[in-house]
Amino acid sequence: VQLQASGGGLVQAGGSVRLTCTASGLTLSTHAVGWFRRAPGKERELVAAISYNGGSTYYADSVKGRFTISRDNAKATVYLQMNSLKLEDTAVFYCAARPLDWVVVRTESEADYEYDYWGQGTQVTVSS
Repeated sequence: VQLQASGGGLVQAGGSVRLTCTASGLTLSTHAVGWFRRAPGKERELVAAISYNGGSTYYADSVKGRFTISRDNAKATVYLQMNSLKLEDTAVFYCAARPLDWVVVRTESEADYEYDYWGQGTQVTVSS
């Protein structure tokens, strides 16, 4: 099983980036997907998540109103649209999957326990 996160890059503050998560060896349509990020010097945190059928979503307070998570199960793809990017959004972004529904996690150990499959990460750098 492999998750692949892509779409990161260098973007100016206020700009937008769309991240994409795909999977191989995993039926993504039966799994919830979470987008996590690890900023320099900080722990990995959950920023958004979506249930297996897209029926429910979660956003961390820090990204509400700016980020949108969505999925296209026909394409076995999950997206994270990030708008109005801030300098503090600079991080490595990871997608992770778990069966059916998302779970909010507060620590890295919880994240590793609750989310079974992880991608390799994609760097998003927001510049001034």
